[in-house]
Amino acid sequence: MASENLTPNEYIKHHLQNLTFGQHPDGSWGLAHTAQEAREMGFWAIHLDTMFWSIALGVLFLWLFRKAAKRATSGRPSGLLNFVEWVVEFIDNNVRGSFSAKNNLVAPLALTLFVWVLLMNTMDLVPVDWIPGLASLLGIEYMKVVPTTDPNATFGMAFGVFFLVIFYSLKVKGPIGFLSELTMQPFEAKNPLLKVLFIPVNFFLEGISLVSKPVSLSLRLFGNLFAGEMIFILIALLFGGGLVLGIMGGVLQWAWAVFHILIILLQAFIFMVLTVVYLDMAHQEH
Repeated sequence: MASENLTPNEYIKHHLQNLTFGQHPDGSWGLAHTAQEAREMGFWAIHLDTMFWSIALGVLFLWLFRKAAKRATSGRPSGLLNFVEWVVEFIDNNVRGSFSAKNNLVAPLALTLFVWVLLMNTMDLVPVDWIPGLASLLGIEYMKVVPTTDPNATFGMAFGVFFLVIFYSLKVKGPIGFLSELTMQPFEAKNPLLKVLFIPVNFFLEGISLVSKPVSLSLRLFGNLFAGEMIFILIALLFGGGLVLGIMGGVLQWAWAVFHILIILLQAFIFMVLTVVYLDMAHQEH
């Protein structure tokens, strides 16, 4: 998309706007053409670009790993199979080191989250104007290609993890045990009266700790990727400022992309590790 028709402020806002589908105030359903229209659609609006890219990258992950699994042999692996086996072994070692209970769901979940988040994060390395420019040629006004820069996506994954934490807490500890965990610590007392008085205090503190898990999990991923995307957008503005600024922008874009690879890998790893740690805590009886 050419930036010469937009002011820098309009250019930034355009690249941060999702392709939103929802109900207009007049009752009709359709796409939002401005940020104001997107806000007016309310909570039930859908970000079509986030949905498309997250599902497409999830399908790509399944296809690649299924292809590698079909090629698996007893001989020495090579190419794609070697890479997939390395990733599986890496995840398996991390799960064994962080998860002390026995649950056959945790390792596949960790593998899925790590690779899926990594693929979504990697879309941030695609030059900011390439895919939106192609989409504009097809008549699509907005197109954000990094799902993890959308808090709807990161909160969605975090709430999925939070649901599993609650489920296994109730399954392993039982309703009474889970409730006791929330009300009988960190403050304890042998005096029955003090023990009763500590219950609301403990519940408040442990409730905050519990709720903070999905919030921190989602906001950490969103914040780091959103900041990275914003820097790429600001660098892209330099390409419209003449030859010297264009060359400077190219150098800065390359340098930031190299550094951003570390952020992309690290954030996917952190999301996976915290998920495993939270599930391990859900399996532990205090």
